[in-house]
Amino acid sequence: MHTVAVLALDQVIPFDLSVPIDTFGWARLPDGRPAYRVRVCSPGAGAGAGSGAGPGAGEVSAGGGVFAVRAPYGLEVLADADTIVLPGVADPALPLPPGVTEAVRAAAANGTRVASICVGAFVLAATGLLDGLRATTHWRAARELAERYPGIIVDPNVLYVDNGQFLTSAGAAAALDMCLHMIRRDHGSAVAAHAARMSVMPLEREGGQAQFIVHDLPPAPAGATLEPLLTWLEDNCDRDLALDEIAARARMSSRTLNRRFREQTGTTPLQWLHRARVRRAQYLLETTPYPVERIAVQAGFGSPTAFRERFRRVVGTSPQAYRRSFRSAEAGSGPGPGAGVTPGVARVGAR
Repeated sequence: MHTVAVLALDQVIPFDLSVPIDTFGWARLPDGRPAYRVRVCSPGAGAGAGSGAGPGAGEVSAGGGVFAVRAPYGLEVLADADTIVLPGVADPALPLPPGVTEAVRAAAANGTRVASICVGAFVLAATGLLDGLRATTHWRAARELAERYPGIIVDPNVLYVDNGQFLTSAGAAAALDMCLHMIRRDHGSAVAAHAARMSVMPLEREGGQAQFIVHDLPPAPAGATLEPLLTWLEDNCDRDLALDEIAARARMSSRTLNRRFREQTGTTPLQWLHRARVRRAQYLLETTPYPVERIAVQAGFGSPTAFRERFRRVVGTSPQAYRRSFRSAEAGSGPGPGAGVTPGVARVGAR
C-alpha cells in the first residue's frame, strides 16, 4: 500500500495538516480497499524520541498555540514513505529542526515523492530540493519565497506545480487540488473522482491562484503630484482614454507623464488604467447581475472580446468563472449603494 507521511512541525497550520490526512484517507480503490496508508510524524516522536522521552515528546503547537498535536511517528517513518507532505507553519522563516533536512533529502534520494502545502514551500525550499525548479505557494508569500530562495522559479498564479518528484501547492484549498491530482496520478480518475466527491470538491477547478489575488493599483507616495490624476483615472476608467488626453489632464507632455508615472507608481499610465478597469470589472461581477457585455462597457473595455482577453490575462480565469466563484448572495437583486465604487477589501482565502 502507498504510504503518505505528513510531517507536522511546530506552529503547523491546522488546515494544511488536515487536508492530506483526510483527502488521502478518503481515497478508495475499486474493490473498496483504502488506497493509502497515512502516517503523521514529527521530530522527537516515535522511535527517535528515545526511552527517556517525556509525555510531551513529539508534541507540536498548532493553530497559533490554540491546541497541540502529538504525532505517533518520528522522522524515521519518512524513510519508508512513498510520498512526503510538508504542511505550512505559522512562521516560515524559522529554521528547520535538526534532522529534518537530512531525513527529507535522504528519502528524496531514494525516489520518494515530496509535496508542500501553502507556505510549506518554505520548508521544502530550505532542504534545497526546489533549487532550479518551478514552484508556488500562497500568493501573499510568493514574493518572500522568491527573495529568500532566488534559485527557485516562483509562479504565484497557479494552484499547484508538479515537477514530477516534487510538487508545491498554493494556499488553503489549493492543497485539495494538489492532493486530488496526486491521487489521479497514482490510481486514475475514478479513484480521484470519488475522493473529490468525499471532499465536496470538483476534481478540476477552472483558473488558477491568480483569481484570488487582490490586484492592488500601484500606489503613489503621499503628496505625490500624480495623486489627483490617479483619482480622476479611477473615476473615469469606463471612458475610452488615450494617452494624449491623460497627459492633457495632467498638464504635461506624454513623455513627461510616462516618466513621472514610472517614478511615482512603477508602471505606465495605460497599464495603471488597465488594472483599474479589471478591479472595477471584478467588483461588478461580484455584486451585480449585469451581463458580461454591460460590464465590459462599464469597466471601459469597449468590447466583450477585449474584456474577456484582458480579464483572463490578469486574473487567470474567465469573467463567467470568476463570477461563479465570487458572486455575493445579494448580487441577484441588483447593485446596492456605492455600486460604482471599487472597494479595497482583500480576498485572501481560496474556495
